[in-house]
Amino acid sequence: MGARRARSAAVAAGLVAASLALTIGGSARADQAASATQPVPKLDHVVARWWSAELGDVRRPQLVFARQLAFQARLEAMAQGEAPDSAIGDRHLRAALHRHVTESMLERLPLEPPAQPVEVARRAEQARQALFARVGSEERLLAARALEGISRDELDALLRRTARASLYLERMVAPQLVPTDLELAELHASGATPFSDTPIASAMEPMRRWVLGQRLAEALDAFFQRARTRITIRWTARPVGRAG
Repeated sequence: MGARRARSAAVAAGLVAASLALTIGGSARADQAASATQPVPKLDHVVARWWSAELGDVRRPQLVFARQLAFQARLEAMAQGEAPDSAIGDRHLRAALHRHVTESMLERLPLEPPAQPVEVARRAEQARQALFARVGSEERLLAARALEGISRDELDALLRRTARASLYLERMVAPQLVPTDLELAELHASGATPFSDTPIASAMEPMRRWVLGQRLAEALDAFFQRARTRITIRWTARPVGRAG
């Protein structure tokens, strides 16, 4: 228990360090092989708060927890080709925080008509497959989960949040996020995807997941840039050059 608390303290120190640079999970790699499918959650704590006046959050800010932010930052690093156990840098934390806040805000905005549970479940499964494509593979995602102690239920909750956010974007803000077969055929012919050397029949579904992940990331970033003046983010400490 003492070693586990020491590792948790190291994570906390990294998240509020002056450079916002993290090297998370070095001592936790031994846990990966034993619990890759269902990691044991680590001790957690709040590292940031955010609120938006239009959502009525000023007196009850939303909380961002260390493990989830570290996991999301690791996903950002992996999306750029880094190994699951690579060090997490400032840019990864900043991107993770912005995506966390944006998705959390979008899922709480009113959607007309309201999303049905079956629709959320279907979009969450699409988000899961898109995430596999974004980070490189399901195995790489499992490794990241193990390093940060993210359970299957926690991952499912994150994917449902992504699903609700994407449904709001698609209906209320952005154009179609899920590509059509015609769009995929045109992209494949253009040579602008990693699947151009794969026969189109075999490339369609992997390419669909890849395009969905790209479009969702772009739409989330665009929404955050438009909304950032209406969002306040505060770290629980005062790191120099903090993200947000």
